[in-house]
Amino acid sequence: MGTLPRNLVITVFAALALVLSFRMEAMAENAPSNVVKDLAPTGKLRVAINFGNPVLAQKDPATGDARGVSGDLARELARRLGVAVEFVAFETAGKVTDALPSGVWDICFLAIDPVRAAGIDFTPPYVVIEGTYLVPQDSALRTIEDVDRAGVRVAVGKGSAYDLYLTRALKQAKLERYPTSAAALDAFLKDRLEAAGGVKQPIVAFAKAHPEVRVIPGRFMAIEQAMGTPKGRDAGLQYLRAYIEEMKASGFVAKALQASGQPDAAVAPAAAIK
Repeated sequence: MGTLPRNLVITVFAALALVLSFRMEAMAENAPSNVVKDLAPTGKLRVAINFGNPVLAQKDPATGDARGVSGDLARELARRLGVAVEFVAFETAGKVTDALPSGVWDICFLAIDPVRAAGIDFTPPYVVIEGTYLVPQDSALRTIEDVDRAGVRVAVGKGSAYDLYLTRALKQAKLERYPTSAAALDAFLKDRLEAAGGVKQPIVAFAKAHPEVRVIPGRFMAIEQAMGTPKGRDAGLQYLRAYIEEMKASGFVAKALQASGQPDAAVAPAAAIK
């Protein structure tokens, strides 16, 4: 058997070194096996996506796939786990929480709330958005504080973060709950309710399309959006916490928000990892 030319030997070794380098880099990035087992027990990462919050997730009209910051974070996480991603679509955050006992999802993207935390462990927030009110243009309600008075009916999406918060916060106003946030806005207009509560961006967009209503300045809450996983997946939770902090610090979250047309959403500040 003849000796291989020196240039060919060098080329082969260089190629092998490059492949080895890529494999070592991938191995360094890949999650430990116990984390993969926690977050993808079926062999794929099943991700609950709430298409009712357009700030975080938008449905691709051609493919139905998840776009936006939530979809981007999920796909990158699945890549690091070395598994396929499967999106489980929901139209409201409340339905994501309701589906928890069925075990159909492994991670979710929801606002942190003590009611939800009974069954879900959350990372620190990755995005902070605001909850505010919509009122008729001629309404006497001018400030956030004005809304909590007797006789005021507030339309909200059932099970949303702001529904859960306002359930605790409002003492005199009455919440009127509807299946989705969009349905709540429509009912507010159709049934002539005194106010509607919701995420600022959709509220502002609705007001621009309906000059007979206006947005009350300020906010009634800061909505901290986080990743979550069912309780009991401790190794997975710790990995997710570090992952979210890395994605914020690297600019990944900010770029994803910008790319999906949501520059007004604020990247959450850094959090200490316990």
